[in-house]
Amino acid sequence: MASPLSLAGDYRTLPFNFPAGSFALFPLSNYSCFAVRPNLATPTNNQRTLRVHIQCRCSSVTINGNHSTFFTHSSAMLFSLFQEIGFNETDTEALLDTHPALRFTPFESIRSRIHSFQSVGVSGLSLSRLIVKRPDVLTAQEIEALLYFLINDDDLDLNGKIEPAQLERLLNSTDPRFLVGLEKKVKLLLHFGIPQEKLVHVLNTVNLTKALCLKSFEEMERMLHFLNRFGGVSLILRRPAILNYDLEAQLAPRIKFLLELSGGDEKATGTCGLNSQDIFKFLIKAPLFLSLSFAENLACKLVFLVKIGYENRTKELAMAMGAVTRTSCKNLQENIGVFLNYGLTCEDILEMSKKHPQVLQYNHDSLEEKMDYLIEEMGREVKELLAFPAFLGYKLDGRIKHRYEVKKKILGEGMSINKLLSVSAARFSMKSKKKHPVNVIDSQSEEVE
Repeated sequence: MASPLSLAGDYRTLPFNFPAGSFALFPLSNYSCFAVRPNLATPTNNQRTLRVHIQCRCSSVTINGNHSTFFTHSSAMLFSLFQEIGFNETDTEALLDTHPALRFTPFESIRSRIHSFQSVGVSGLSLSRLIVKRPDVLTAQEIEALLYFLINDDDLDLNGKIEPAQLERLLNSTDPRFLVGLEKKVKLLLHFGIPQEKLVHVLNTVNLTKALCLKSFEEMERMLHFLNRFGGVSLILRRPAILNYDLEAQLAPRIKFLLELSGGDEKATGTCGLNSQDIFKFLIKAPLFLSLSFAENLACKLVFLVKIGYENRTKELAMAMGAVTRTSCKNLQENIGVFLNYGLTCEDILEMSKKHPQVLQYNHDSLEEKMDYLIEEMGREVKELLAFPAFLGYKLDGRIKHRYEVKKKILGEGMSINKLLSVSAARFSMKSKKKHPVNVIDSQSEEVE
């Protein structure tokens, strides 16, 4: 399709102060995409100014005898460029209509920006999808600075190492103005001790928008200083997503809550409270704790833990809180209900959870199935769970049933459920073959439901 501008001849050769009568030689109204109407401005300084208002599908431009407005985009070249990255004519027209700034951005600038995206790995469908959702990525100056940093910083050598999907998420969800200063924040991570060879792992794991872009440089500094008290670099490398949290709204209040639960402070060395190393281990095992609501989650779980016998302001209570971060309040309540319905007491539940904290977070339906099988099919007493609560963590079909059926043929009913399930798959297979030739399906390890 020929461009309206190409049909009109080389408009760039027209002088900006050409007389209004010259439009008779250049009848824009002959072209369907243009509408021309004169606009007589109020005379000033005894001078009558004629303004001709030209409207086209791309925008509206005023050509003024006293002010020159540049209108220098080639639609044909843009259509061809977008066709190369997967846009058809209709898609391109819609894109230019919704983001007219593209028509007034130099063609070479857009083409160079697209090539830069392709250089960092954002290409093909990912690039097309990004442009449709955020067309300003082709015009915003902040994007140019980001791409230059990713491609040309030889010290960090990040070109091609940040996952394209990660970059796409960043650009889709972040206003370009928040990309300013990203380079300094990345280098701040190195300054606080993140090894350069681990930097890419951290950047590919975190939510770049939350972890870096929406935090000021000063906020980043304060957060890194705070985390240094609880493992710092080691904590970040094990759980990079901890950088996603807000220091004042999430990290600091929840660490304070955790310390209050344990009855101590981070400098405590006694047995009743958590010290810095304990908090480091807690956050490694239960990072979701930092994102949970006080009113809707933590307070509810605290009530249930105290009801089954955990004492307030103890280290055991704090660690139990970590164990139930991965389950909902509803599932925790129903778990406790299942145990009580099968004849266990709160003291029994407390004893099991101290030996095997995961029992409080397993799916309550799965718990019921396993306890039924233990009692009805295996003929065991529910109290046997007090000695080996980890029984409830194994797959019923993949491990418990299979091993029980195999061993029942050899040993009868009186086998130890601990020895039955805790031995490795290889050892179980070898021992079973020695006593009875059976085909053993490779079993699965302990589950967390």
